Amino acid sequence: MATDDISAAPLALATEAVHAGREDLAGLGLHAPPLDLSTTYPSYDSREEAARIDAFASTGALDDGPPVYARLSNPTVARFETALARLEGTESAVSFASGMAALTAVLLVRASLGLRHVVAVRPLYGCSDHLLNAGLLGTEVTWVDPAGIADAIRPDTGLVLVESPANPNLRELDLQAIAHSCGSVPLLADNTFATPVLQRPVESGARLVLHSATKYLGGHGDVMGGIVACDEEFARALRQVRFTTGGVLHPFAGYLLLRGLATLPVRVRAASATAADLAGRLAADPRVSAVHYPRIGGAMVAFETVGDPHEVIASVRLITPAVSLGSVDTLIQHPASISHRIVDAGDRRSSGVSDRLLRMSVGLEDAEDLWADLDQALSGSRDRAEQAGRRTGAVS
Repeated sequence: MATDDISAAPLALATEAVHAGREDLAGLGLHAPPLDLSTTYPSYDSREEAARIDAFASTGALDDGPPVYARLSNPTVARFETALARLEGTESAVSFASGMAALTAVLLVRASLGLRHVVAVRPLYGCSDHLLNAGLLGTEVTWVDPAGIADAIRPDTGLVLVESPANPNLRELDLQAIAHSCGSVPLLADNTFATPVLQRPVESGARLVLHSATKYLGGHGDVMGGIVACDEEFARALRQVRFTTGGVLHPFAGYLLLRGLATLPVRVRAASATAADLAGRLAADPRVSAVHYPRIGGAMVAFETVGDPHEVIASVRLITPAVSLGSVDTLIQHPASISHRIVDAGDRRSSGVSDRLLRMSVGLEDAEDLWADLDQALSGSRDRAEQAGRRTGAVS
């Protein structure tokens, strides 16, 4: 009989998704991960506790001792962080109350070192774009095409930020080439759309991987969170910012996100198969002028309508017209009106986000049912556009 320890062998992503962060459960006599809702923890050795807090304040490192306070760490949240780091192939991961809180923490870490300049590639998620462009954290941004990254880097550049596939038009970038252009400046890749199921940016040279965990990691539209997967050195600085600013992930959210990771590969692959099917049908439809679907696949489809996109939004019945993405049900929204409304219209259009673009997050419904809903919604949009054209022609 073989005596090799199975835990020492590399595990497939699907296996890691189920078991990462749960390795100690059997030893605890548990099957499901426990939910720890404590905000504080008793300690009868105040000298030792003071020394531990001093150590964290100076290094950001977490020791193996018992928890101290929920703003510093929480056992349930730590399980989720361990699991996501394993899936992304990084040393560590640090979670936050939302994806925007996670991005804010990264910017604050770099700004604290006097590195307030950011080089970024559009499109990004609308609020990420606004956070940079408005200088709300005292940062300065230079927007470039990927080929211009190296020339845009300055001595005070603290970060290069990209998103691939991008929100909302699914533009794909060569992360390996971009990482090379960054030199010693950290590359932050937003991997929310792809998830580690489709790509692991650290394998292409990214130092930081950002997720709005609200989306695919949670997967059911009932939990909000954000997380940055990174090396332990950067994680220590992020933990210090999180402790100081208080943007912590609630333990129940951590519990739901850990549960969501277990089915992440199954959900992403199933939804991606349906999304590819729908993308093909849309590409052949004369009511659609353009379809954007990533080469790496995924559950997101963006398409531009010949008719009024607002009428499509108003006409869907099975598909939910709502912001967000990554849920088990299919969602559709008009980026120029919602997710990217906050971006200047000229910047929005120049980065490939047209006023006729619709972004669809494909869920786990049957493809035929989803197509039937899209078909009737697109027909209604075209009919109303034709009626409006005839009325205009009659007047002229």
